[in-house]
Amino acid sequence: MTQIAFVAYPGFTALDMIGPYEVLRNLPGAEVRFVWHEPGPITADSGVLVVGATHSLAETPSPDVILVPGGPSTPVHARDETLLEWLRQAHQTAGWTTSVCSGSVILAAAGLLEGRRATSHWLTIPALKAFGASPVADERIVHQDNVVTSAGVSAGLDLALWLAAQLGGESRAKAIQLAIEYDPQPPFDSGHMSKASATTKAAAIALLSKDSIKPVNVKATTLLAWERALTAVRSRRQRRQPDRSLA
Repeated sequence: MTQIAFVAYPGFTALDMIGPYEVLRNLPGAEVRFVWHEPGPITADSGVLVVGATHSLAETPSPDVILVPGGPSTPVHARDETLLEWLRQAHQTAGWTTSVCSGSVILAAAGLLEGRRATSHWLTIPALKAFGASPVADERIVHQDNVVTSAGVSAGLDLALWLAAQLGGESRAKAIQLAIEYDPQPPFDSGHMSKASATTKAAAIALLSKDSIKPVNVKATTLLAWERALTAVRSRRQRRQPDRSLA
């Protein structure tokens, strides 16, 4: 039995979680859990789609796989100490700790990406550096040790298939790929910042800003940045202070 815990927080982006869910639930012996502070309905960033958290964090202390999705409310949950402490503890025994999109900011806030290469959605990659990670902007999946991060939204499918191969073997992963008919052939070639025009980039930023500018998300983003700045200043001051034990 492989217990897979999807962190279902309010304001998550649906494809970040549902895409990997459709892949990983097809692994032999997979036990899927949608976890949050307590079981119950969780609303996605659209404000329309609702999924159910099946288990509480406390009921799921040591999953084999952890997956944290992204979403515009990421800054809010990157300041949730209950969630961060659960991630720190669960990571100690998990076989794989993973994230999709801006979910990597939550892993970073928990201290799990410090000194590690990691990626995120192109809009939030700069935030990783503030938490001591080494941001990677040109790889769709980045793995170091047992921590795996992926780029934005649709990259969660790539991450999940890669992970399925690690857990169930390449043959099983290929069978799952065919079962869900994941054979991307997009009609446009604007799926990465290096390929998109200036006009497309501006339109994408405007699209993403629609949810990010909600007061609760703006406040959390500001507080998170402030806290990281204070931590950096205090750390520099501590390094500059002489070791009085040697005096």
